Amino acid sequence: MSNASPDDLAVTFRSIPRRLSEAHGSAAPETTASATAELNGLLHDAAKLMGTTAEPAALADAVADRRADDWDDATLAQLGKLALDLGRLLRHIAALSEAEAEAD
Repeated sequence: MSNASPDDLAVTFRSIPRRLSEAHGSAAPETTASATAELNGLLHDAAKLMGTTAEPAALADAVADRRADDWDDATLAQLGKLALDLGRLLRHIAALSEAEAEAD
């Protein structure tokens, strides 16, 4: 994702609610609370960068709606880093959920 295009990033943000729901599975909220809070913090960071709300759909729309000439390398790189971190946290949440299910 380090050289992600704006289209790639829009897809990433748009898929977060589905991926988060899948990652949580049937885990108790307290099992994934810390990682979910960190994920929400990253969404807020992305929202500040894009000047929108932290809702994944709003982020995706802001990315998709920005004209190609309005992108700068630093913003695109920062969003790419945030997308990588979001993916890491989604995998971590899934692992926490799986560990809880195995312990039951």
